[in-house]
Amino acid sequence: MAFQARGRRPAPRPAPTTPEAQAYLQDYATFLEACSFPSFVVDHRWDVVLANSAFRTLFRGVGPHPSAMPCDNFLRFVLFHPDASAVLGEHEARWCLPMLAHFAASVERYGQDHDLQAIRGDIAQDPLMEAAFRQGLPHWIRAVGPAAVEHDGAMRPLLHPDPRWGATECRVVIETPRSLEEQGYTRLTLVLRETRRTPHRPARPRRSASHLRVVSAGD
Repeated sequence: MAFQARGRRPAPRPAPTTPEAQAYLQDYATFLEACSFPSFVVDHRWDVVLANSAFRTLFRGVGPHPSAMPCDNFLRFVLFHPDASAVLGEHEARWCLPMLAHFAASVERYGQDHDLQAIRGDIAQDPLMEAAFRQGLPHWIRAVGPAAVEHDGAMRPLLHPDPRWGATECRVVIETPRSLEEQGYTRLTLVLRETRRTPHRPARPRRSASHLRVVSAGD
């Protein structure tokens, strides 16, 4: 999927309502920075409230975009940024569709939210994405089951710019303390998997064609 976002740049996020909440977020940002894996905090619109250095490093190679930068709004990045597939492996099936499913649930819950409606408008303006949202998404959910929509615990492919990681996977872990939850925020961490190295094995003698087997598409 390569979609174009025609919407405006996300509006500035409102500041915490109390000094105590602001102080908590400042300290939580320090705590978040100590995590070696990409970790970020979002609100119900997927506006990124906090993000650590590992998160910014993961997306350091993406180009500029007026409304879909990963540190601004992660949902818009997944759906609309042309560079998203360069970092998010199997972009359409493993990232776009789960995010669209989550977005559909958010629209149902927060139907009058102007920012969510703006994203819905951008989806509607793109025929391919609108078809995926209206027809493809219900079929996909029926095919994979509701559990595949959940982010917590899901395994997602990544293409990390650091060659130490390279093409790998991450497990999405959602761990939100009460003080964040009370402010309407959710924390997600992408726990990277070390790339498994295949041990070197001596070359086997070549077999003749009569020893080859047919590999079915299901193997």
